[in-house]
Amino acid sequence: MPEVKIAAETRTEFGKGAARRIRREAKVPAVVYGHGGDPVHITLPGHELQLALRTANVLLTLDIEGKSQLAIPKAVQRDAIKGFLEHVDLLLVKSGEKVNVEVYVHTEGDLAPGAFLLEHVLSTLTVEAEATHIPESVTVSIEGLEAGASILAKDIPLPEGTTLAIDEDAVVLQVLAAQAEEADDSADESTEA
Repeated sequence: MPEVKIAAETRTEFGKGAARRIRREAKVPAVVYGHGGDPVHITLPGHELQLALRTANVLLTLDIEGKSQLAIPKAVQRDAIKGFLEHVDLLLVKSGEKVNVEVYVHTEGDLAPGAFLLEHVLSTLTVEAEATHIPESVTVSIEGLEAGASILAKDIPLPEGTTLAIDEDAVVLQVLAAQAEEADDSADESTEA
């Protein structure tokens, strides 16, 4: 998992007006919390943060007033239309500490020949992993699966040191038979009469 270093500035102004001023300077307002301490309100450089957040579950090393702290993103608010970052909540972590995060489920392979559809019941899995070794994603093979087959959370191979944080019998993927549309012959007959 990549680790990104970002310089942060503490902020003392709060509210909508202060947040707008921060965003006009191409920065993002954020709050850092965790480990029983008081939340710390900070400002982060917008472009660097945008690049860092492209990686799922990125580990950030924040330089706050000369003090280095590890954090992971917990909540990211984006503008609904333009997509720019509006606010970020960061959770403080320590090396060796276990955290619960969501990782994407990727598939590899092809379904059995025929008209089958793969349904992603869950696109992410909640797992518990060491804060400095969070997997970006997990991969599961769907090679040769037919209609009626399903893959449960416990069937997905996890990296070493990572455990499931959801019900192991939760359905993650299932294979369905495609349904062809049947022509309605009775409707055709009524229009001809």
